[in-house]
Amino acid sequence: MITISPLGSGEVGHPEMDKLVGIYNRMIDNLRDERTRLQEQNFFMEKIMQGSPSGILTLDFDRRISTANPAALQILQIEADYLICRRLSEIDRPITAALEELIIGESRIISTAGSRRLRCFRSSFLDRGFSRDFYLIEELTEELRQAEKNAYEKVIRLMSHEVNNSIGSANSLLHSSLHYSAQLNPEDRKDFEMAMNVVINRTDHLNQFMKNFADVFRLPPPDLQPRNLKDLVQETAWLFKSDFENRRIKIEMEWKQCDPIVRLDRNQFGQALVNIVKNAIEAIGENGTISIRMGELSNRRYLIIEDTGSGIPQKVRENLFTPFFSTREKGQGIGLTLVQEILDQHGFEFSLISLQNEPTRFTIYFDK
Repeated sequence: MITISPLGSGEVGHPEMDKLVGIYNRMIDNLRDERTRLQEQNFFMEKIMQGSPSGILTLDFDRRISTANPAALQILQIEADYLICRRLSEIDRPITAALEELIIGESRIISTAGSRRLRCFRSSFLDRGFSRDFYLIEELTEELRQAEKNAYEKVIRLMSHEVNNSIGSANSLLHSSLHYSAQLNPEDRKDFEMAMNVVINRTDHLNQFMKNFADVFRLPPPDLQPRNLKDLVQETAWLFKSDFENRRIKIEMEWKQCDPIVRLDRNQFGQALVNIVKNAIEAIGENGTISIRMGELSNRRYLIIEDTGSGIPQKVRENLFTPFFSTREKGQGIGLTLVQEILDQHGFEFSLISLQNEPTRFTIYFDK
């Protein structure tokens, strides 16, 4: 029987036994210290996950989501109760489908609804000798958008300067040359004047082409005034009345019980609406419906413009808000870029959800 010494060391007075007791005591102390250290590390890691601006998802051994920090829930726009214990394939979100395609160690920039871009990274760690996967999701939308905007603005400003200078000089000479038409034979005069006017018209078109690009990046700050959004939407619909009739497109409007007064710049926001509705018309082509609805959900008002077109392929969706990108043969690729710039300057969040062979829905959110 071991007798505890006054110092609590557990020594029994036999050298060999005392040595074993000492080893045992040191082992217990080390295990206690290690357990304390692990608890502190786990607490520290939990604090980092909770406060991290990047989304973090961890999977268990069955590849089900075991933890999701607040940033991940915000990015995925999913409640924790719905997310935890599910596999990524069981969650109906484009981002989760893209995450599942990542291989271990791969990092990829993924575009989601609207103009959002996320840097997603997949890796693994050892837990009790077995491998578990985790994902890091970082919001890059504003960072990339600002970098792209600065780069495009610099290029367009340089191009616009050179084109305007060249066109200004060329058009001046062309108009001067038209005065010499009176000196030509009557049979040659008509062809000469037609050729000169064609060239002048084409240079004017090129000048306007460059101006459209430059205007996207020279938007003045919006003049925010209380406006009736319902009236503005109805006025926009009237602009396309003939298009609706010629293409046999039905327009439906629904105004749920909510305040239609929104602080916005009438001209700029009206231009954004024109571009959105125009895209909806082109997506349908003929024989379809455009639905415009305003309502309120979770203390946020929203405006939805939805068309019954054939949807947008994945490869096209990834480039929708990229300047110069267009699926139309003669498109300039500035329509949605302008819409994004206007809505961003207003501080309005928005999303564009469109799957191939399904309706396309553009939603704009307004604070109360």
